[in-house]
Amino acid sequence: RAPISVLIPARNEAANLAACLASVAWCDEVVVVDSGSTDGTPDIARAAGATVVDFKWDGRLPKKKNWALAHIPWKHEWIFIIDADERCTPPLAAAMRAALAQTRHQGYYVNRRFWFLDGWLNHCGYFPSWNLRFFRHTLGRYEMPPGGAAAGSGDNEVHEHIELQGSAGYLAGEMEHYAFPDIATWVEKHNRYSNWEARLQVEAATEDAAGLDPGLARKRRLRRLAWALPCRPLLRFLYHYVWRAGFLDGYRGFVFCRLMGWYEFLCAVKARELRRTRQPRWIDAQQDRADQQR
Repeated sequence: RAPISVLIPARNEAANLAACLASVAWCDEVVVVDSGSTDGTPDIARAAGATVVDFKWDGRLPKKKNWALAHIPWKHEWIFIIDADERCTPPLAAAMRAALAQTRHQGYYVNRRFWFLDGWLNHCGYFPSWNLRFFRHTLGRYEMPPGGAAAGSGDNEVHEHIELQGSAGYLAGEMEHYAFPDIATWVEKHNRYSNWEARLQVEAATEDAAGLDPGLARKRRLRRLAWALPCRPLLRFLYHYVWRAGFLDGYRGFVFCRLMGWYEFLCAVKARELRRTRQPRWIDAQQDRADQQR
């Protein structure tokens, strides 16, 4: 087995975990960090030979992945982070083995492919989708943006990025992501994600991107610019459907891009709600008069 440690954050993932564990069985150490599952998730993990570590979140930072990176005595220097609804494909496994032999970088980005409405998303801006998932565990931590613990998005890092001390490369092969088995699941997850995004807009709109990975810093600058644009839900739909060729994914792409526009609407109105709850009453009244004039 490859000298790689695998981190799988989980909570009630009985439907997904067995296939995920099978896809990383070639790694020497697999650790499932479980948040009080009640559906037999820990039993499935142990039956597959994985180590189970219990995690009880106290509502403050760090969240699950950062806590695991800092507190678990990892057997190997290199760690691969994969969610229970993801699968490591054989080509990606081969690329990770090859990267260990070269070690030219301190971490590597992995390309994800999303399964949606019984098929793969090949466009929409969601393929390719690069995530830093394979790195030396002492050199990488997820960002902890202001208000991240109170965002209402759960005990696990979802949209946060890895801040790596060192250079990063890109791996061949793909990781399959089965996050959205149906529309209801997509809506439930993105309703939670929008809590995080809204709080980030309110509390971190002026964050300093200096010293970050150039690609990540560029994304943050573009994100701040996007927050100031009018008609954001419509622009988000057009971005994914037209600019990123979502129309080439047919009906699947149309539904996905419409949902992304709805997600942008949720982020915008939740951010506005947060700002209003923090303003004095006279500022609220002033804003109401301005809205009526428009």
